[in-house]
Amino acid sequence: MPVRCFSCGKVIGHFYAVYKQKVAMGEDPQRALDQLGIERYCCRRMIMTHVDLIDDVLPYP
Repeated sequence: MPVRCFSCGKVIGHFYAVYKQKVAMGEDPQRALDQLGIERYCCRRMIMTHVDLIDDVLPYP
């Protein structure tokens, strides 16, 4: 997860783990983002569309 939003520069990296946990527990993604205080569309996009690829990329030198 990028540490900052690419568009506005707000620090959002620390929200991803909490967001992922809430959604895994069955909470609505919109409500989870609202509870975390993420209101800007650009920041919401960064969190909702992030795909963890690091485990797929690590085996390659």
